[in-house]
Amino acid sequence: MDLKVTSKTFQSKKTNLFIILSGIFLTNAILAEIIGVKIFSGERTLGYEPAGWTIFGEYILDFNLTAGAVIWPIVFITTDIINEYYGKKGVKKISFITAYFIGYIFIIISIVTMLPPAPFWLDVNTPDPNGNPFNIDYAFNVIFRQGLGIIIGSLTAFLLGQLIDVYVFQKLRKITGPKMIWLRATGSTLVSQFFDSFVVLGIAFYIFGNWSWAQVASVGIINYIYKFSVAILLTPLLYLGHYLIDRYLGKEISEQMTKEASEDTSFL
Repeated sequence: MDLKVTSKTFQSKKTNLFIILSGIFLTNAILAEIIGVKIFSGERTLGYEPAGWTIFGEYILDFNLTAGAVIWPIVFITTDIINEYYGKKGVKKISFITAYFIGYIFIIISIVTMLPPAPFWLDVNTPDPNGNPFNIDYAFNVIFRQGLGIIIGSLTAFLLGQLIDVYVFQKLRKITGPKMIWLRATGSTLVSQFFDSFVVLGIAFYIFGNWSWAQVASVGIINYIYKFSVAILLTPLLYLGHYLIDRYLGKEISEQMTKEASEDTSFL
């Protein structure tokens, strides 16, 4: 009787935790893709003038980032936690589900932006607060519509980054054992986000766009610096997440899940 109750409790807690972590992962990944169309100035956000550095002798480098990068670190942390308790199988499952929904959202947005606007909707939203002519339908389409190159680049970089992250994480776990969470979490993020930062820009703006390799490298460097810096700064939140989860699961269930999660270290 006790074994049945224990088994039922184990499966219930395991399922509930995966649903919660998947919800956090899915929400932030999709939201980052939608708001990523906005590019903001990191220097002006902090009250400084743009750096204006010259890189490769031809491109001015400022600390400009996509708005999606602001919340992407939450995806890092959630990936590492899922990896810790559910292993490669869990990360792959939620990654492919998320990629599917991102693709679905892009398709729906593309269809919606082609719908003819209602005349009264255009009238009530013009002019802007300063009295200038304003076409809200044009603004809506520009903000939400993503080019094919950006969609392909985003999905490719996302899935590649996730597969590399889970692979490096599990390889480091083989070396460190259950200790040194910070090393495998930060190490996997540093490797995976290097590829993520450059793949999406290379596909979206070099292959499908008109950027030079210098521009891709310049913007990619800034994105990568931001991502690995934030990954290091957020390490305490990773430990907090582990602490809360271990309390919820209990020591025995937690140890069983992490042990099972660490067994598969293959790439695919």
